[in-house]
Amino acid sequence: MFPVKDQHKHSAPQPAPQRPTLRERKKQETRKRISDAATELFCARGFDRVTVAEVAEAAQVSAMTVFNYFPRKEDLFLDRIPEAVELVGRAVREREPEHSPTEAVRRMLIELHEQRHPLGGSADRFVNFWQVVIDSPALQARAREGVEEVENALAAAIAEGTGAGPGDEGPRLAAALTVAAYRTAYLTAVRRLLAGERAEDFADEQRELIHRVFDAVERALRQ
Repeated sequence: MFPVKDQHKHSAPQPAPQRPTLRERKKQETRKRISDAATELFCARGFDRVTVAEVAEAAQVSAMTVFNYFPRKEDLFLDRIPEAVELVGRAVREREPEHSPTEAVRRMLIELHEQRHPLGGSADRFVNFWQVVIDSPALQARAREGVEEVENALAAAIAEGTGAGPGDEGPRLAAALTVAAYRTAYLTAVRRLLAGERAEDFADEQRELIHRVFDAVERALRQ
């Protein structure tokens, strides 16, 4: 359905990434300290029972500093949404010429699954995290918004790589189906973990599920 060649992939060598400056490292450390303090409090007492002021006190910063790093309280807990947006966009833009955008995201998810990365869904240590989300309507709403942000980023990356015009619905459809496959596999793993299973016990089944749902999307997009 879509050309798979990335128009910009082989244009020019990319410069080596620069090391963060001391100021940037300090900002990263502050952001992590705030996020870690918030996660500990939310997991212990529940998202809705903890105030931003309490998070600021635990992180030893001001409430204004908290909001400088996290515009919304929900983002203190769901702080990997920007990472998910960046990962899917990069997976599509840096894919091999013979791989479709959907295949690029499949490979990314398999890698996250193997790493037991938080965005792969298959890690025992995040069971408490997802229970906090389930118990909070505000976090559930923010998680849904995050899925939409990922879909928008994926659609933009697909359109950029395939030369689709503004009125072409193809990238949006491909992104929606691909994100649906990702979400299906991810939530299946989360539900099994919440039911008391261990990630290692169903790792092979999860890998097979990822391939099945992405195969289904690839077939649909070829029609």
